[in-house]
Amino acid sequence: MAVTIGIIGLAKSGRTTIFNAATRSNAATGSYSQSSSANVGIVKVPDARLTPLEEMFHPKKLTPAEIKYFDVGASLKGGTKDSSFSGELLTQLQNVDALLNVIRAFEDTAIPLPTGGLNAERDLTTMNAELIFSDLTIIEKRLNRIGSQMKGAKPPERAALEREKELMARIKEAMEKDIPARDIELDEEEAKILSGYQFLSSKPVLMVINIGEDDLPKAAEMEAELNGRYGGKNYRVIVMCGKLEAELINMDEAEAAEFRSSYGLKETGLDRTIRASYELLDLISFFTVGPDEVRAWTITRGTIAQKAAGKIHSDIERGFIRAEIVHVNDLLAAGSLAEVRKRGQLRLEGKTYLVQDGDTANFLFNV
Repeated sequence: MAVTIGIIGLAKSGRTTIFNAATRSNAATGSYSQSSSANVGIVKVPDARLTPLEEMFHPKKLTPAEIKYFDVGASLKGGTKDSSFSGELLTQLQNVDALLNVIRAFEDTAIPLPTGGLNAERDLTTMNAELIFSDLTIIEKRLNRIGSQMKGAKPPERAALEREKELMARIKEAMEKDIPARDIELDEEEAKILSGYQFLSSKPVLMVINIGEDDLPKAAEMEAELNGRYGGKNYRVIVMCGKLEAELINMDEAEAAEFRSSYGLKETGLDRTIRASYELLDLISFFTVGPDEVRAWTITRGTIAQKAAGKIHSDIERGFIRAEIVHVNDLLAAGSLAEVRKRGQLRLEGKTYLVQDGDTANFLFNV
């Protein structure tokens, strides 16, 4: 299952332009309506390790990891209040792994500036407020339902409802002070209770500062300064010119690379967005290899072997026996799995082995 990123942003921020740059799409820009559907794009995650693996195994199929982007063109605040708003968009956002918040920092005579001019900090605060507003609506509905359920609840059920009510009241109080769910300290039990609600303000956020071409020479300096202010466990900031990146995707690859180099840009907007998303979510890739398929799988760093096996199929996780592991670097250096075995580099690992970035794995199981 692909990693999913929801793209949000205020009107005229260049949100859909960033979506187009990230997904090599040509979605219409300039609209900001209570649409019933989002722009959706699926991109292959670039991984230089796949090419030599393909050359080694000559598989029938090569499958890179994927990221799915949703470009949501509607106001969350308006959407939660307006019954005509489709619940599909809210559901899509609640199910994403992270949010990409586009902040406008460019001037364009064809696109009017927002009231008050360009102000990244103001726009960031406004979008955070919209996410919190959406979550508060869910909390208020849940508190009302808890009140109804408690009337006929038996003692054990009543105690659980009381704990949830107290937690919801505490979260509500914090959110009313503009504190997002991701910044509220929770113990393990509380985090488990809240995980089912998929609060939008609990999602990690990748902030994309959308600058104009004239500001590209100072993009790296701006990015370092903003990460110093906003970066952290649940936040990353990247600076890019969405308009330029969207134009480059329609160029010949060599021409685009030369043009990008003239601006001092070493990688595409897509590659930068993917890399930042992986860092934000602490994601890594492992591989399964063979003549039928060479495939990259995305997992969170710290995932044990049995859970990693479940990414492939639930039966493999359920019947897990052990995993045959060799790092891709050792495999490529050896030239074949037979040589890996000869060198004694193929390891047998158990259920609790922490899968590492670049591991190739063959899971043995019995169901």
